[in-house]
Amino acid sequence: MLKLVLPKGSLEKPTLELFEGADLGVRRSSSVDYRASINDPRVDDVRILRPQEIPVYVADGLFDLGITGRDWIEETGSDVVSLGELHYSKATARPVRIVLAVADDSPVESVADLPDGVRVSSEYPELTRQFFAEQGVEADIRLSYGATEAKVPDIVDVVVDITETGRALRAAGLKVIDTLLTSYTELVANAESYADPVKRHAMEQLHRLLEGTLEARGKVLVKMNVAGDQLDTIIDLIPSMKSPTVNELYGGSGFAVETVVAKSEINVLIPALRDGGATDIIELPLAKIVH
Repeated sequence: MLKLVLPKGSLEKPTLELFEGADLGVRRSSSVDYRASINDPRVDDVRILRPQEIPVYVADGLFDLGITGRDWIEETGSDVVSLGELHYSKATARPVRIVLAVADDSPVESVADLPDGVRVSSEYPELTRQFFAEQGVEADIRLSYGATEAKVPDIVDVVVDITETGRALRAAGLKVIDTLLTSYTELVANAESYADPVKRHAMEQLHRLLEGTLEARGKVLVKMNVAGDQLDTIIDLIPSMKSPTVNELYGGSGFAVETVVAKSEINVLIPALRDGGATDIIELPLAKIVH
């Protein structure tokens, strides 16, 4: 039913891991194959291509659905429908930023300090042009094909580059003086395909599965038994997404309590629950949380 395009490059591994976690495993003959498949009745065809190209191909109707970054949607000016952000990137769940950076020892502290004719290198020439035009600075913008951060100060004066953690820029001796764009990974659709009720329903179902998988990351389900006179103590101890589920045990011998908590809290929480009187405590992994 749906033609799907997924990103190659830095987003490739985390995207494939996300789909695997959502029980939408992507299968291909080798790690360099651009054609793939998903054993799901909603997905007819899968391609793996550069994220820079994906918004254009989706907008043009070559694919119904794709995953790319907001940075490339804006850079290409593609008319796509965003189903929503997917909070993951190359190494973290944080967004990436498109930033303006100069040499760490430069006296420049803001874009207002840059002179007309400033030399700029970037893989995002359109975003960069728009930014400098809005700032009223005439810039000499040069397309970068990689290693952008290595070009200051010998080749250019400043760079517009992507960063997730800032480590690569700091390692190159650069400092950030402005942010052009904050970019999450997004699930985007072709406008005509999205207008088709059957395709839209399939897209929304896939989106829920992916969101549910991301929501479950770093969380576990905790179940326990609690005596009636200790229930309030235990409820006060446990965090919950909304409120814990409490059911009376057969025979009125106490209560079964379950809740979802952050995995990072579990090693402190379980001993506290045991000290508070909970018994038969079980920790279970979660695959998806769908609201």
